[in-house]
This record gives sequence, structure tokens and C-alpha cells, in this order.
Amino acid sequence: MRAAVAFLLAAVLCFGGGRAASASPDFDYPAAFNFGDSNSDTGGRIAAGFEPMPPPYGSTFFGAPSGRFSDGRLILDFLMDAMDMPFLNAYLDSLGAPNFRAGVNFAQAGCSITPASATSVSPFSFGLQIKQFFAFKEKVTRLLSQGDRYRRYIPQLDYFSKGLYMFDIGQNDLAGQFYSRTEDQVIASIPTILLEFETGLKTLYDQGARKFWIHNTGPLGCLPQNIALFGKDPTQLDELHCVAKHNRAAKIFNLQLHALCTKLRGQFAGANITYIDIYSIKYALIGNYSRYGFESPTQACCGYGGPPLNYDGRVPCGQTKSVNGNLVTAKGCSDSTEYVNWDGIHYTEAANFHVTSQILTGKYSDPPFVDKMPFRIKPRF
Repeated sequence: MRAAVAFLLAAVLCFGGGRAASASPDFDYPAAFNFGDSNSDTGGRIAAGFEPMPPPYGSTFFGAPSGRFSDGRLILDFLMDAMDMPFLNAYLDSLGAPNFRAGVNFAQAGCSITPASATSVSPFSFGLQIKQFFAFKEKVTRLLSQGDRYRRYIPQLDYFSKGLYMFDIGQNDLAGQFYSRTEDQVIASIPTILLEFETGLKTLYDQGARKFWIHNTGPLGCLPQNIALFGKDPTQLDELHCVAKHNRAAKIFNLQLHALCTKLRGQFAGANITYIDIYSIKYALIGNYSRYGFESPTQACCGYGGPPLNYDGRVPCGQTKSVNGNLVTAKGCSDSTEYVNWDGIHYTEAANFHVTSQILTGKYSDPPFVDKMPFRIKPRF
């Protein structure tokens, strides 16, 4: 199964660059460098000391909290596994003898593309993550100049030009604004958000990055957190009982992100830019959840409150809080493979595996190459 997944991913990356791409027959990516938010954070926020992560986070695969906002592995983890590469260590995680030879993860839960403000959930915006990348690269260069002592733990210098640069970010730029702004105001901010993203990509390109793997944002309106807060009026819900305005904003963001990727293919000589339509995969999963073996599309596995959402923002997953004078605990469900959503905001490992299997069919990427993907991965759990 791993060989088939690796073949599919190699084909995606080979043909993903369009006219301006310099496609190589060598599908061996020596390293990956990831930038993002909680969808791909493998321990950055927890290592930074912003908050503890209690059980049952990590219980499905790791047996204990791993710094990932899920019960197990993330889409990023499954993609790394498909490339036969180790999971990426968080840049800020210095414990457990981390090995950065195959790359590093700068993603931070709560971060945004635009610069952080005093009220931001995380100060580690996209621009700051890029600064961390250059600090990492500079230190690697210095250590390599000192001989072979650290070579087994850090990337070689040519890994920075041959490596894969991965991005899954933007969800918080949109979702956070809905607490204080109208839908029209959120949509009007999208060009500014993407200009910041474009600036970051150009900075990386100018420093040698050539292979870009970019996820669009998912259906924000289908997260239990947003349904609980913004979906009390049934007229504000779409056909899947998701908050319509959040999904409309996400789709407009994705259209403009897609256009940006197309533009940059013409500007980044020798680069390979692959755009992945995460939104369509996740929305199809929520709309056809039973077909894929799930029992609930928008009810949190780990939460408090019971059906239909099992989400209460006052009681985060794994924590015990006082509600109306009573101590209550947000506990995990008995079988997370039956749930799409984990904690009201993030997806379960089972859902992440499904999303990855769909990514690797190739038909959700641009440029498309479905004819080169005659079979699909069959999820096994």
C-alpha cells in the first residue's frame, strides 16, 4: 500500500507545475518544510508553552498527546508516510532528540497568514514562520561547516533547493474575523491576506525553494464550533446544515488562492506549484459520510453537550470545567473512526486518512492529471 501511495504522490508532484515547471524524473524528495496552522501542527504550539494538551489527544495512534490537535495522525503525517519519510518534528520542540534531517515543521496552531495582533491566538504568523525557516537554514549552514558531527541530524545544504515546501494555512484569517466583522468585510479582506501569502512564497522562491505544495482551506462552516456559534438560525445553514456564510468566504478565498497559484507558475521559472482542493474533499466527506464508513459528520468525538454537535466552547476536549455550578468533563467517544470531527475544530485521524487518500488520487490537484491516476487508494484502518 505504501508503494502505491508513494507512486501516486510522485506523479502529483511531477506533473503539478504547468508550463513554467521544471519537472524532474527523480521523485526522491530529501526533505520537507511545512508552514501552517493547527491542521498541520505536529507539536509547535505545545512546545512553545502556550497551553497543555491533555488526553485523549493522540490516543488513537501515539498512545498519548503528541502535540497534534487530533486523536492521531494528521494529513501531513500521512503525506510524509506516503513519501516514505519520517514525521516532521516541530521547529520549537527540542525534547526527545528531534531529528531534522528530513525537514522541519514550522506550523503553529492558531496562527494566521497576516501578521499577528495583540489579540491573536498565536504570534507565529506566516511571516514569522518564514523567518524561523531562515534562522533554521542559517544554523544548519553553520553546523555543516563544523564537520560531520551533526550531519545525521540536519539537512544537507542541497536539501533546501531539492526539498518540498508545504503549506496549509489561512483558515484562521477567515474564521477569526467572523466574530467581529460581516461576511462582506471578511470577503473584502481576502486580497490582503493573499498578498501576504504571495510575499512569503516569493521570499522562499528567491532563496531557492522550487517545489511548492499548497492546500486550500476547508469548509469552515461545517465545523461544530462554527455551527454552534453561528448556526442557531436555520436559515443561515446550507444543504449540509453548515454555516453558509463561512463556506461562501472559504470558497472565495480558495478561488483567489487558485488564481494566485496559476499566476505564480508563470513567474516562478523552474518551479513546481501544486494546488490541492482540500475544500472539495472535506465537503464531499461531510455530505457522504455514511458512504465512507462514518456515523457522524458534524458531531465532535471529544466534547461536551451531546448530540447533535457535542460541542461547548466552555469545555474544551479533555478538560474539566465548571458549567452552571457543576464540574463537567469533555470526554472522547468510544470509537473515533466513526466520527469526522475530533474536538469541534479539527478532524479525526480516520477523517485525515480519508482526505489524504483522496489527495493521492490526483484528481483534486491542479493542474489535473486524473487520466494518469487509474486507481484509488482504498482506506484501511
